[in-house]
Amino acid sequence: MSEKSEPTARQFRPDAAELAAARGRTVPDVVAPGLRVLFCGINPGLWSGATGQHFARPGNRFWPALHRSGFTPRQLRPDEQRELLRYGLGITNVVTRTTAKADELTAEEYRVGGQALVERVERLRPGALAVLGIGAYRTAFGQRHAVVGRQSAGIGDTEVWVLPNPSGLNAHYSLDGIAEEFRRLREALPER
Repeated sequence: MSEKSEPTARQFRPDAAELAAARGRTVPDVVAPGLRVLFCGINPGLWSGATGQHFARPGNRFWPALHRSGFTPRQLRPDEQRELLRYGLGITNVVTRTTAKADELTAEEYRVGGQALVERVERLRPGALAVLGIGAYRTAFGQRHAVVGRQSAGIGDTEVWVLPNPSGLNAHYSLDGIAEEFRRLREALPER
């Protein structure tokens, strides 16, 4: 007789109660000093809070865009997020608390999160910071007229880029469009 095993992180699909319980949690950053790119989400969603994995919700286009843009040799799964460090990549967020939607965040949370992000970047010194969401960047950094792409001001020696939000809710960009913006960043960076 075999015992029923616990599902692996890859198989875990949180139910409604687990998603509700994930509200307000934080998801640990995947970071190290001197990364090539530190990708920065707006804030973790409930799937990420329930699983402890960044960009975990099915339909999020971060992992496919990362692969299609050439940053990774294959499409990683959220439960493989620590493998990003092998490629000189990491993940953090502007705001650390999980919500069902980013519109639950306040402008003050964005501003405070932006200040904390600057401190994190100054400490870790990645080659580039890629903020995934134009609205989040504009609010967190007070740059009302920022556009997608490389920003004129960096943080110390770190270039700052704004890339499209990979959430499936972002109807302004297709997966191919997001991957193309990721590719522009990859091709603009020197090898480390």
